[in-house]
Amino acid sequence: MTAFIRQEALEKAREIQLKADEEFAIEKSKLVRQETAAIDSLYEKKFKQAAMSQQITRSTLANRTRLRVLSARQELLNDLFQQAREKISNVASKDAKKYQNVLKGLILEGLYALNEDKVSIRARKKDFGAVKKAIEEALKEFKSTVGKEAAAELDEADPLPEGSAGGVFIVGGQGKIEINNTFEERLRLLEIDALPAVRETLFGKNANRKFYD
Repeated sequence: MTAFIRQEALEKAREIQLKADEEFAIEKSKLVRQETAAIDSLYEKKFKQAAMSQQITRSTLANRTRLRVLSARQELLNDLFQQAREKISNVASKDAKKYQNVLKGLILEGLYALNEDKVSIRARKKDFGAVKKAIEEALKEFKSTVGKEAAAELDEADPLPEGSAGGVFIVGGQGKIEINNTFEERLRLLEIDALPAVRETLFGKNANRKFYD
């Protein structure tokens, strides 16, 4: 009887030990999986952070490089147009006849645009002589082209600043409408209109540009 009880106790003890070992193995496996998942998650998070940091660094460097290139290009364009401003200042003094023809064209353009019976012309004081001749020629061509008379008088009381590069203002609408045909204004408009073509000539086509006028 004692041997039987002892045998039962040993078997019960083995069962308890086996169950304990099994539960330990399960718990151990669970803990290992949890720790492995935590390590994987931490590694993935750090990897993503490193990749994001690298991407931000690349983007920052690319933007800085792009800004430096754009700044250098803009500086070159500014220098180019500044040289043009300096050159147009010499047009009037270099060739008087050519300048008079230019004035005629600028006045004629204003006459066509306003299409009024009478306009006034503003110019630099030192250009008064050339402007008077240009007005006379422009009025003749206007009459020949449009088929009607027009009058234009030089406003000697309100000349353009002597620092102006040249050209004229054509004033109509009883003084309410002004057409700025000075060299400075024409160059400014040229800068706006011709800038895309100048950029393409100097730097080539923009690969990122999808639409063109």
